[in-house]
Amino acid sequence: MTNDTVSAVVFDLDDTLCTRDQDPRALYDRAFERADVAPFGEPAELWSALTGPPDPNDERAYFAAGFVVVAARNGRPDVDATALADGLLASVDHGAVSFAPGGRDAFAAARERGPVAVLTNGPEWRQAPKLSALGLADALDAVVYAGDMARRKPHPDPFERVCSLLGTDPAETLYVGDSLEHDVAGAQGAGLPAAWIPGPREDPPVGDDGRPDPRPFAPEYVLATLAEFDAAVPAR
Repeated sequence: MTNDTVSAVVFDLDDTLCTRDQDPRALYDRAFERADVAPFGEPAELWSALTGPPDPNDERAYFAAGFVVVAARNGRPDVDATALADGLLASVDHGAVSFAPGGRDAFAAARERGPVAVLTNGPEWRQAPKLSALGLADALDAVVYAGDMARRKPHPDPFERVCSLLGTDPAETLYVGDSLEHDVAGAQGAGLPAAWIPGPREDPPVGDDGRPDPRPFAPEYVLATLAEFDAAVPAR
């Protein structure tokens, strides 16, 4: 940002503003119980096998593909991956979320800077319960569910949509997210400055200063947690 002016703030939702309360290990194990399949692998293997965000139109196939990879790695190529995906999805409570560390204070600090919005790649049916659980359903100036759009982040369309709803200049609308590819690159490609915070499932490289190192990406702000938001991001 050339003038260090932030007139509005837009947050990503999953793994940025909020985190899941459900234990990943318990969810993983419950998938096998529901599918009546002898367990194998670890939750981390499944998460690493998943590519990109879930397809809002076919989450079943998305998770089934991940289970296929985990099954192959563990010598179980004939397992019913679709049944495991069904078991996992049936166990997820989309409203079981809490603010990420520093998230509540960051939201309050963002409100002091101007309008506040959420832009998420998920569909409304999956993400709206999270906003309600956080007490934000009526506290936002705009919400964009890119999962219900023809194009999701990192495409410019969702970013342009949220700026249009807010009535703000993209150059003064800060986007805060955990994904370098979808959030940082996507925001900057649409003309928005970006603040990057490593997600809870990430183990980012660390620079000589001990801070998370986003290179080769270049977000305008790097936050170890959202607790740093107020001090790092200038008010207008």
